[in-house]
Amino acid sequence: MNPDCGHDWAQRELGRASLGDQRLSQRLVILATQLAAAPWASIPKACGNWGQSKAAYRFFDNDQVSEHRLLEPHYTSTKERLRDHPVVLAVQDTTQLDFSSHPYTTGLGILNDPEHRGLFYHPTLLVAPEKTPLGLAHHLVWERPKEDFGKRHARRSRPIAAKESQKWLASLEATAQLQAELPQVRLVSVADREADVFDFFVKAQELGLHLLVRAVRNRRVLQPEKYLWDYLETVPPSDHLTLEVPRRPGKAPRRATLAVRFGPVSLLPPKYRRADPTLPTVSLWAVYAKEEDPPPGETAISWLLLTTIPVTTVAEALEKLQWYTCRWQIELFFKVLKSGCRLEQLQLETAARLRRCLALYAIVAWRILYLTMESRRAPHLSCQALLAPEEWQALCCFIRRTPKPPAEPPTLKEATKMIAQLGGFLGRAADGFPGPATLWQGMQRLADIVVAWRLGRSP
Repeated sequence: MNPDCGHDWAQRELGRASLGDQRLSQRLVILATQLAAAPWASIPKACGNWGQSKAAYRFFDNDQVSEHRLLEPHYTSTKERLRDHPVVLAVQDTTQLDFSSHPYTTGLGILNDPEHRGLFYHPTLLVAPEKTPLGLAHHLVWERPKEDFGKRHARRSRPIAAKESQKWLASLEATAQLQAELPQVRLVSVADREADVFDFFVKAQELGLHLLVRAVRNRRVLQPEKYLWDYLETVPPSDHLTLEVPRRPGKAPRRATLAVRFGPVSLLPPKYRRADPTLPTVSLWAVYAKEEDPPPGETAISWLLLTTIPVTTVAEALEKLQWYTCRWQIELFFKVLKSGCRLEQLQLETAARLRRCLALYAIVAWRILYLTMESRRAPHLSCQALLAPEEWQALCCFIRRTPKPPAEPPTLKEATKMIAQLGGFLGRAADGFPGPATLWQGMQRLADIVVAWRLGRSP
């Protein structure tokens, strides 16, 4: 595959890389172009020939190429995308990357049991409230030593710096640094129930950083009811929210009506740590949305969110609930990374090579998700914002069965649907917008179409 095909986006995103050698920086752009053109292909298939494949393997084996330096130009480009957004959600979460099927890869750790080997990955994905992923702000990867298995029972006696829960605080620190560089943007750290850790709230308070977390523990509070859920049950509903619950395995889609309550809360340290004089009381606001009359056989929908941002009106409460729905974007990011880029199928000899490869594939996965969501947010934008001229010209000629491309590029919505058609999207009136699965399949076909189109136009 010609490395220049679709080169523009990679040059814009990663062209400022400083890897200590100009040839390495150029190879990074070429590799990003090749992997993005065929995201679910193996490295040799994506690169196209043995010479390009060998260059890729040398790149991933080079100790001079650190994960941070590889991601640094993407972080810079991401900051530029953030500048025009008044609010940005820094969504963080963890996933496991299972390489158990590759027993000869060295340096891997254990996962949830000693029989499974791989890496833990905890990124921070920056998402606009309208659900457009703007890029990564933090990228944390680690191997769990085998000797750490079975230590969960002793977690309360260990400081958070010695536990994997430190990952939540590391993301906060990275987000706080970004907040200092972009004071005009309000950054809000968003996390699921696993982040309901008292040290996480304390750290955000110390950094002066906003957060939005789904609660899971019935924590002690200063209110007369003494416990979080007990207190919120006494707060009268301020409004009711009706939402569509999507289809699930064995369950038909349905509508649910939730009572919305909100109010200030003061969290006290956990009982087993109340003797620690350094732990403060943490002042937050709670938003509680609960389905009070679910259909027979259905579990009631219940969300209890904790935030540092004051919630004094129904509109502000509903806004925080909407912000939390943006957390799903990081789940889609993981899906693209694993299913679209087939990261867990990579066969590299060492964990260090896998980590460098993961850093690059994370940028590729972000680009696929960005294309998916941006075509929904700004459908009338020119597709040249994301596609090189050769890409959209070849795409139009192939779909429309004509040798002559249009004078003007199609809109982002039109181009996205055409790419999705290559991946099996039917585009019927009721089909809505294409998802990332059909897009990554379409992008793989588009790469071959562009090569054929260029060959057909050459003298």
